[in-house]
Amino acid sequence: MEHNHTHSHLGSVAEQTISRLGLSLGLTALFVILESAAGLYANSLALLTDAAHNFTDVIALGLSLYAVRLTIRPSNSQKTYGYHRAGILAALANSTTLVLISLGVFYEAYQRFKTTPEVKSGVLILVGLIAVIVNLGTALLFRRGSEKDLNLRSVFLHLMGDVASTVGAVIAGIIIYFTHANWLDPFVSVLIGFLILYNAWGILRETVGILLESAPRDVDMQAMVADIKQVEGVMGVHDLHVWSLAQNLRTMSAHILTADLTISEGADIQRQINEIVFHRYNISHATLQLECEDCEPVSLYCEINESNHRHSETSYKTK
Repeated sequence: MEHNHTHSHLGSVAEQTISRLGLSLGLTALFVILESAAGLYANSLALLTDAAHNFTDVIALGLSLYAVRLTIRPSNSQKTYGYHRAGILAALANSTTLVLISLGVFYEAYQRFKTTPEVKSGVLILVGLIAVIVNLGTALLFRRGSEKDLNLRSVFLHLMGDVASTVGAVIAGIIIYFTHANWLDPFVSVLIGFLILYNAWGILRETVGILLESAPRDVDMQAMVADIKQVEGVMGVHDLHVWSLAQNLRTMSAHILTADLTISEGADIQRQINEIVFHRYNISHATLQLECEDCEPVSLYCEINESNHRHSETSYKTK
């Protein structure tokens, strides 16, 4: 009953996310057309840059929408973990497009610095204000849930980057209107490009870490082993692996050294360890193999301990 309830709840959340993504996708696509036309008319690189950034948002929203639809599919004999990594792949694609668009912005801004054209500041200000409203409204749709879902966070950062860039475009338009300093248009575009690149790098680093099955950065492996060894009956831990299927779905496997116990005693140890790693480290699935052997030198955790011990001794000698 609890298992079915969990899947029902996740399905309901996914349906709400799909509705928000669909609405944002439609609004953003319409605005890209408006902003592109306005940018060409006003001869504004800042508007064209923001339109290009918004176009990447259309791609990002489309990929995220498809990924969410995949993630709610049940696991099968070919995809025994289900489709949880679909959201990570979408986030990777989104962050890559952000990097590419920022490089394009830098090149175009360089060309504009060499020959600065006149900018129609009035159009820049008006369209920029509309962009702020549209981007902020769509971004707020994804604020809830973005902390625990890398796919949604990539969308949220895309849209919040748009908010910041359009605010910059409006400020540049106001200054150009009063001072005719047209060089501010490509200058703001460069700032927008760096903002895009900064957001992209954070998402790219995290998605690559998940795809490489790195341990989550907030999980202290040494502390986890110490916590597990506090369970009565646990004599040691080795072959320890912790990784993420998605940002909010962590799993682990480990060999647990014990005395020669009955099956029921071993099951109780497993239950206590599962509770510890779930409540303290947010690991929802743990595969534990109980063994009554000494720790072998080839075991992963033993090597980690030996490496840390040698590092500590070297550090002490150099002081």
